[in-house]
Amino acid sequence: MSGPRVVIADDQAFVRIGFRMILGSGGVEVVGEAADGAQAVTAVRDLRPDVVLMDIRMPGMDGLEACRRIVREPGDCRVLMLTTFDLDRYVYEALAAGASGFLLKDVTPEHLVAAVRLIETGDALLAPSITRRLVERFASGVSVPAVHRDLAALTPREREVLTLVGSGRSNSEIAGHLTLSEATVKTHVARIFAKLELRDRAQAVVLAYETGLVTPGA
Repeated sequence: MSGPRVVIADDQAFVRIGFRMILGSGGVEVVGEAADGAQAVTAVRDLRPDVVLMDIRMPGMDGLEACRRIVREPGDCRVLMLTTFDLDRYVYEALAAGASGFLLKDVTPEHLVAAVRLIETGDALLAPSITRRLVERFASGVSVPAVHRDLAALTPREREVLTLVGSGRSNSEIAGHLTLSEATVKTHVARIFAKLELRDRAQAVVLAYETGLVTPGA
């Protein structure tokens, strides 16, 4: 086996079995399963996976609280939330809680394997425009604690890049908009992540909304 070590957290056994089979056939090792959030937190502590596929809604401790606890654990385990998209109004909270992205429960096998493999890069799990659209859809009706970051640490150019990341632009689109090379944009993004202690692009999008750099519908 190669690639990330994965824990699957979902209260439906058939979902866990299906995802385990798909990931296994794609060469991704599933090291554990959990039927609720509390079991997921325990599995992360015991097994130290690289990625947790986490259902948002589970009995007992839900996926949101489990995500908050997991991202505070030592190591660099990333959480991908599982959502039904049209029914869940928790996407924004999930990203704000530290999730690195989200997957629809009807994800294709190819996309599931690719997403799990890509999540460690810190780049967009889905297209940045999809992340932006989901954040815009849910952010206006959600109250979450503000993430306090000192944007004064950023240069004017870095603030500009962060604003464009938050508005759903990919690195190549930002490069074209600012007349920069894509390599230069990647360097700016990396510096923004370091200065603001961001794990990945999903958190950068959330931060751009929370600090008012980007507003829903703007």
